[in-house]
Amino acid sequence: MINIFIIIGSCLLLAGLLYHEKEKKLKFLFINKTILSLLFVITAFLQPHGIPVYYHYLLVGLVFCLVGDICLALPGEKTFQAGLVAFLIGHIFYVFSFSVLIKIWQWISPGAFILLGVSAFVFFWLRPYLKHMLVPVFVYILVITIMVWGAGAVFWRSTLPFSGRAFILGGAFCFYFSDIFVARDKFLKEEFRNRLIGLPLYYAAQFLLAFSTGLLG
Repeated sequence: MINIFIIIGSCLLLAGLLYHEKEKKLKFLFINKTILSLLFVITAFLQPHGIPVYYHYLLVGLVFCLVGDICLALPGEKTFQAGLVAFLIGHIFYVFSFSVLIKIWQWISPGAFILLGVSAFVFFWLRPYLKHMLVPVFVYILVITIMVWGAGAVFWRSTLPFSGRAFILGGAFCFYFSDIFVARDKFLKEEFRNRLIGLPLYYAAQFLLAFSTGLLG
């Protein structure tokens, strides 16, 4: 029952966040985004923790993403860079969380090379616009690619419950695609459409990962 209230509440908060984004009401946007991002941390905390090590790594990742959200809700280049670092650390902890679910050799698959190709395409698409952010964005793309790679390995190679594996894979891919819209908004063309698509994908990702902690045991 609590999960139903979480889903309803998060949808209402997301609708409010999109409204504040469109109207550029920065104060209310910051408050709304902070509460919504705090909710996915609380969601993970409230789930059963069938695999405690996975839960603890994932929870740390979620907390760093919460910090990243707060940074990105604030104006300025330095806060954007701080947010990028926070998300980078968050993805590293997501990689750690996936790594405890399967053996390292199980990560090897043909699909991983396809994913690397897509990420390379995204990087070269962004490259002309990155300027001094070239290296940080390259590192970020590399880490999030490894994160999605790990999620795919968990889905295809582990024998954990299907629902948990599906939530992990869905969360990772939603995160991956949401970041493409963040990059487009930051480096190519700033417009509300990026947020209209990117934000629902991003929060779907975080809540799917948060709920996954209760579906693996």
